[in-house]
Amino acid sequence: MLDRVLQEIRARQRFVVTSHARPDGDGIGSALACGQILRVMGKDAEVVMHDGVPRIYQNLPFADRAIQADAVPPTDAVILLECDSIKRTLLEGLEDSFLINIDHHVSGRDFGHINWIDSTVMATAELVYRLARRACVPVDAHIATCLYTALMTDTGSFMFAGTNEHTFTVARELVLAGADPALCARHIYFGHSTAKLRLLGAALSNLHREGPLAWIWATQEQMQRFGAREEDCEGLVNYALSIGDVQVAIFFRELPDQRYRVSLRSKGEINVSTVAEHFGGGGHKCASGCSLDGPLAIAVAKVVEQLRSEAATNTNAFTR
Repeated sequence: MLDRVLQEIRARQRFVVTSHARPDGDGIGSALACGQILRVMGKDAEVVMHDGVPRIYQNLPFADRAIQADAVPPTDAVILLECDSIKRTLLEGLEDSFLINIDHHVSGRDFGHINWIDSTVMATAELVYRLARRACVPVDAHIATCLYTALMTDTGSFMFAGTNEHTFTVARELVLAGADPALCARHIYFGHSTAKLRLLGAALSNLHREGPLAWIWATQEQMQRFGAREEDCEGLVNYALSIGDVQVAIFFRELPDQRYRVSLRSKGEINVSTVAEHFGGGGHKCASGCSLDGPLAIAVAKVVEQLRSEAATNTNAFTR
């Protein structure tokens, strides 16, 4: 399938590269790197994101070239990274485009004209790296920095289940190509806003425990009071997961329409991707997400009950 992707790229000149709305590190890092790889191949390539580049990723190479827009410009093809449908991009105009779908999620779907989905890798960045090598594009320090950041963030700093010797082999090659691990980590983990820390404090004050399950939440009123952005919610769920005897953590974020965006994290005993898929979402075994109608009590009850159901088929972790 990689050869087919490369064949379609070589047959076209103008490209748009994008990822899902509210992009994470893998979505941003992979898109920025992919855009530059196409340019090195002599293609006209633009990275277009509905929500732009989050603050903590704005120091990445090529981030200043990314375009924030509601629709894709005229192009020969669109490369979608980390999406299970065109709807995930929130971009208009994709229906009439030739679509190349590249994803690594187990919940990935064949919605494009070309679909390269490989759930054996830990990040889409690994697939973009393979693309560069197969295309004989030199991976310089700038491309390596984008891909290393994507790999680092999507593996939870190389802590998520599934991280193996292959993951570290790719990381090593990217470091040899010029990525600086300390610098990449500094921008991500020591670049938070004051608003995010205040939101974290409010969320943790709501911490609820039920055996190895923990959940926290943040309201729309708190977001507005602290001046927090959507991106300030990223990673808050991990603080609940950091409790020693917690196996699964959930973060409920109230949206302006009173729905709730749900982030699920697991230390590996519970596959949270199946829980997210039950509610129309998806992701990884250890990191997934979905959205539910409110109010909060009902959303919490639905997710917790589904987690109990999943635990009953896999482990005794939630047995009372």
